[in-house]
Amino acid sequence: MRKGVGREMPWNTKGLETMREEFVKRVLAKEKSKKALCQEYGISRPTGDKWIKRYLAGESLSDRSRRPFHTPNRISEWAEHRIVQARKQEPAIGAQKLHRMLQNDGWHDPPSVSTINAVFKRNGLITPQASEKARRIPRFEMAAPNVMWQADFKGDFSLRDKTRCYPLSLLDDHSRFCLCADAKGNMQFPGVFESFQRVFRTYGLPQRLLCDNGVPWGSNQKEYITAFDVWLMELGILVIHIRPYRPQTQGKVERFNGSYTQERLQFYLPADLADAQRTREEYRHFYNEKRPHHALGLNTPATCYRESSRSYPERIPEWDYGWKYEVRKVDENGMLCFKKKRYFLSEGLRRKYVALYPSSKEDGVFHILFREFRIAKLDLKEGVVSSKKIYLREGDPRSKV
Repeated sequence: MRKGVGREMPWNTKGLETMREEFVKRVLAKEKSKKALCQEYGISRPTGDKWIKRYLAGESLSDRSRRPFHTPNRISEWAEHRIVQARKQEPAIGAQKLHRMLQNDGWHDPPSVSTINAVFKRNGLITPQASEKARRIPRFEMAAPNVMWQADFKGDFSLRDKTRCYPLSLLDDHSRFCLCADAKGNMQFPGVFESFQRVFRTYGLPQRLLCDNGVPWGSNQKEYITAFDVWLMELGILVIHIRPYRPQTQGKVERFNGSYTQERLQFYLPADLADAQRTREEYRHFYNEKRPHHALGLNTPATCYRESSRSYPERIPEWDYGWKYEVRKVDENGMLCFKKKRYFLSEGLRRKYVALYPSSKEDGVFHILFREFRIAKLDLKEGVVSSKKIYLREGDPRSKV
């Protein structure tokens, strides 16, 4: 219990400033010791010294306001209103990105990022959970546009008309430019082919495509080459399937999917598939042209992307394996006939020509090529086709990327 509590304090009968002045005068008059007077008034020695110092300096003994003389995060009502309206228009965009967007919209000297954050907090437009999620994550990226694209079907959802929407996303790894944000009614190959063909005609071809092992990119059957793989190989694109249960490998397209959900889908549920396509295409334009990206130095993906120099061929050119290889045609069932024996290769390669050549390191083993890609190994001793995975040929410059 603080000293002096238990009897009536002088503060209870007189004004606060008057009693402080009385205390100081009694100390200066040496009516009692400073210690005794501090005990009588129920204050600490440092507090008593502070009042004596103020009195001798001619300063007021009233309580001073704790409010700072200068409030750096206070701005004009007009500026605060504009920030609040911009935040309400894009409620999932953070202060740093909004600062750049305001600059891009013609506000040459907008308030600082910390001030914009303060406006968010004053107006109840930010939560501690949102601040925690805003931590930066280090990422890897390719050195130039079109070296690798990332493709994904993710987060299918029910529309207001009760049908399902399967969002197809395709991003350039280097620039984060969204090449495709289609709303599909299923994940089957014909619809994916239509979307990819449109993208290829618009932006050209990438060197590589990164995708998962699910439909339509891959198969639940181990080491299986799909019709999608075959089509991309015919276009000279190396297909890379990520390891199962490792979605972080596709971090950029996964992040795009999450951003779409946070910035659009949680606020507006499309009525039907056509409405979903319209809203996703609108978001694709916003994401590419207006939305700053931390990993791009707060530039937009559109400023960092350029179209591929490799154009899309309307007809797949014939492939000449040359005289060094033994060429075989895969039959309707995906079977390969070699040295009077039949081996299952892949139904995705039906009616396609492949080539075989002996391994220089393994006796009785042949490498199987489809065009410029190594796709499997045939072990004559074991009588099996193994290692059905797509590789570049040895010496291909893309293997160094």
